[in-house]
Amino acid sequence: MAGHFGRPARLAAGVAAVAALLVFGSGCSKLKARDNLNKGVEAFKAARYPEAVDHFKTATDLDPDFPTARLYLAMAYMSQWIPGADSPENNRFAQSALDQFNKVLDSKPDADSARIATASVASIYFNEKNFDKAVEWNKKAISLDHNAKEAYYTLGVIAWTQWITPDREVRQKMGMKPDDPGPLKDKKVREELKAKWDPILTEGIQDEQKAIQIDPQYEDAMAYMNLLIRYKADLADSPEEYKKEIESADNWMQKSLDTRKIKAEKKAVDEAKGIKPKP
Repeated sequence: MAGHFGRPARLAAGVAAVAALLVFGSGCSKLKARDNLNKGVEAFKAARYPEAVDHFKTATDLDPDFPTARLYLAMAYMSQWIPGADSPENNRFAQSALDQFNKVLDSKPDADSARIATASVASIYFNEKNFDKAVEWNKKAISLDHNAKEAYYTLGVIAWTQWITPDREVRQKMGMKPDDPGPLKDKKVREELKAKWDPILTEGIQDEQKAIQIDPQYEDAMAYMNLLIRYKADLADSPEEYKKEIESADNWMQKSLDTRKIKAEKKAVDEAKGIKPKP
């Protein structure tokens, strides 16, 4: 009888010992993961990205639920990616970054990590000229941060980028040079284009307006306000309306130049005083 009752006791003791080892092992893994994270961050800051990738991969292998290491891993891949360079290796960097950013988002990260990952995915798709995905992800970025000025700005850039090619093609077919005043000569064609593109361009203008509301000194958004209004003017119903739109575009271009000049002058004064720019 003694042996019968002693067996559960020995099993319980064995389970406790194994559990203690697992906890100890888990703790060691997490410590090693953090050590690799620190080494990876050091390499990342020194632009030694392949080395950083190795450390971050080790950290995530040791601790799969380590969102900071995974976010850094994604950033290290992204830092090696060259937008526009079409090669198997370069495409792998982009895809690896996307995969890791999505894993970060799937892990229900903190708000800052979610914003960084979402904005980074949006940036990759934009630079790949995958504009449908870029629009989708920039809108996700805005849903996470209503003050995401870069997301609003990019949505406006996409609207102009998508419109400029059909606008130029139609001008060429109509025998209109790039610097010929608009609107587009053929009323029927103009109305067809307006039905499709006017809502897109109007929304793009609204997006740039929101970016400027968030940052009144956002000169790049001002420059694209100029471009959006200027090229949208080709859809105007009359030469008078076209002229009015061009005047508005000119005003935004001047605002952009003035803001850029003010910033440059302030930077020069700060540098003379030894004041470092804010990151």
